[in-house]
Amino acid sequence: MIAITREVPRSISDCQLTHVARAPIDVARARAQHLEYEDALRASGCEVVRLPELVDYPDSVFVEDVALVLDEGAVMTWPGAVPRQGEVAPMASALEQYRSLRSVTAPGTLDGGDVLCLGRTIWVGRSARSNAEGVAQLATLVAPWGYTVRAAAMCDALHLKTAVTAVAEGALLVNPEWVDATQFPGFAIIAVDPSEPFAANAVLVNGRVIHSLAFPRTQEKLRALGIDVVGVDASELAKAEGGVTCCSLLLAR
Repeated sequence: MIAITREVPRSISDCQLTHVARAPIDVARARAQHLEYEDALRASGCEVVRLPELVDYPDSVFVEDVALVLDEGAVMTWPGAVPRQGEVAPMASALEQYRSLRSVTAPGTLDGGDVLCLGRTIWVGRSARSNAEGVAQLATLVAPWGYTVRAAAMCDALHLKTAVTAVAEGALLVNPEWVDATQFPGFAIIAVDPSEPFAANAVLVNGRVIHSLAFPRTQEKLRALGIDVVGVDASELAKAEGGVTCCSLLLAR
């Protein structure tokens, strides 16, 4: 497994914010936390490919939003936040050595953080960042590869994967206040601890879950179910409205 990351830009304090109040971000600490995150990926069996910072794009550490990578190819997204659209071309240049590329184009918008792949079904959250045209284009682009795209209703969260992610084969970690888990039939549902609304964001890689240390009660629940959880400090990146899924693109070799 390859994990593509990008260095935290020194401009991260100018990031886009929707649901989180702006607070000072310690760039040095954010970079240290990002290195810890990369170490967790390596410990989970990934080869980490770190791309250089993009100073002109404060949110560029959140590489997940600009591409969807599948075994058959990659789809470059078109972010719903206009200032982030310039991040797409640099990532396309990095991904083209690994996958053939297809692209969502305006007026469609699509953020990778809204895209949840569960087997051959791809769920897309209808958020403020991903519109109906973007969902329709994605469906057309991935249909030849055998995937079905479905829209997922959600509320009060920036992205779908803020509210639901996979944490084991057949199991989803969900904030039921932000997404109705009955939309995902056939999956075991694990609800986050009510005191930790942002805890549904987790990276499942090679049978291990990378998860923010900010959510100890939810981690206790996962471990009690036999799930291998690796906690990382992501507090500075959280000030930029980023979660652990945001910071990498995972590619099967």
